Amino acid sequence: MKNEKRLKNVFNVATIVMTILIVIFIIYGIKIGIFRDKTLLVEYMSKFGIFAPLVFIFIQIVQVVFPIIPGGASCLAGVLAFGPVWGFVYNEIGLIIGSVIAYFLAKRYGLKLIKSLFKQEQVDKYLGYIRNNKFEKVFFFGILLPGLPDDLLCYVSGLSNITFKRFLAIIVLGKPLGLLMYSAFVAVI
Repeated sequence: MKNEKRLKNVFNVATIVMTILIVIFIIYGIKIGIFRDKTLLVEYMSKFGIFAPLVFIFIQIVQVVFPIIPGGASCLAGVLAFGPVWGFVYNEIGLIIGSVIAYFLAKRYGLKLIKSLFKQEQVDKYLGYIRNNKFEKVFFFGILLPGLPDDLLCYVSGLSNITFKRFLAIIVLGKPLGLLMYSAFVAVI
């Protein structure tokens, strides 16, 4: 019991430290413009050499957890920076990790957190699907098809009755289609 409490305290402190570091990174990223311009994002990542994929994966995680960064732009930047295959892989890894974090943040902090990150009418719309027992289908198609508010859906799924195992299966199976579309779009250009 004592070790469990100590582990929980360590986790809480680590969460606070990581949140502060992520906020600092977001402020810095906004200041230098990497979240608004995919060319600047690609240039920024190239400075990290062999660590560029890790930096990019981190950016993808951040753009899911803190939805102020347009996800489509960073997906395209990944494909531009690393090519269609590795761009796809790094996008997928970052988006899955970020989605899992969003799910558990919603489980832990609830509706208040979600309302602080998203517009009230959007949140209410998807909460309505939970009340009507249609959320799992909406979640599946929202993850499968690009252009839908999948970050919000990941958070709302944390309030739904979707188990983590089912959530992860939908994310892992659904995310690739949208990413393949981004990769194909860039490859054609």
